[in-house]
Amino acid sequence: MRKKISLIACALAFTILAGGCSTKSACADKSNSAYIFTSFHDADQKFLRFLYSYDGYHWTNAPGTFLEANVSTNKQFRDPSILRAPDGTFHLVWTAGWHGDQGFGYASSRDLIHWSEQKFVPVMTNEPTTVNVWAPELFYDDNEKQFVIVWASTIPGRFPDKLEKHDNNQRLYFTTTTDFTNFAPEKLFFDAGYSAIDGFILKDGKQYVLVNKDNSRTNLNLRVAFAQTPLGPWQNVSAPFTQKFTEGPCALKVGADWLIYFDAYREKIFGAVKTRDFKIFTDITKEVSFPEGHKHGTAIQVPRKILDGLLKNSDSTLKTNL
Repeated sequence: MRKKISLIACALAFTILAGGCSTKSACADKSNSAYIFTSFHDADQKFLRFLYSYDGYHWTNAPGTFLEANVSTNKQFRDPSILRAPDGTFHLVWTAGWHGDQGFGYASSRDLIHWSEQKFVPVMTNEPTTVNVWAPELFYDDNEKQFVIVWASTIPGRFPDKLEKHDNNQRLYFTTTTDFTNFAPEKLFFDAGYSAIDGFILKDGKQYVLVNKDNSRTNLNLRVAFAQTPLGPWQNVSAPFTQKFTEGPCALKVGADWLIYFDAYREKIFGAVKTRDFKIFTDITKEVSFPEGHKHGTAIQVPRKILDGLLKNSDSTLKTNL
């Protein structure tokens, strides 16, 4: 009898591993949920793409494109950040232009297939010399019932340039909104004495963590900072925990671990580290896999029916108008 039970356990373990999940606890429940990752390609910088995964380690393309950017002067699409609100609506923001645009793109959806009319959200018009608005990232503050959007901008002369170019000395700024129609005036979000881009907020227990790229010429890698609220103040900035030439971080809770994905852009690969305390980071780049061409976005967990619908419609033509 014991031998029979042991054989059954082994068979179950093999089934889990064969399904692409490294451990049982690391798998999303395939019957109820999955993970998706927003993406874009450098080759066109025009379309929203998706990856999907059941374990957070192995990612597959959802064929096709799902939104074509049509706002701002440049009509560009980079750095898509997505969030599912408590009411089930998906909100999406993206970089709308490399330089010159003082805002970001925005659209919403209930199913990731049919999208609202896109709009351009101007956020740095009070600072007319602003060079750029890069990589807006979404976070929902469940205490204040509001959305927080963080991005990087250069305002020439605002901070000492040090080794940075006068038009590439970035700091993180933010706005808040409850309806994506009315936005609070922009404010400085994070200044730790270095040029910073790609800010990603997460909540870990009672603390908040800001993953960000130290964009100074000597580092060009990732750090974390900590706060008691999602708006800071941010303290205890860590030493870099990735190699040089890494950017575009996002984090996903998988089992007991936080996985922090990043774009190792000189190597042209996507990598990751895992952590449980944001003090000790273990490189797991050799344990994760991504489709060729994937560029940074945001990974989130979604109901399985959302992914099923996405895959069912992935070969259809672009759809807009919610």
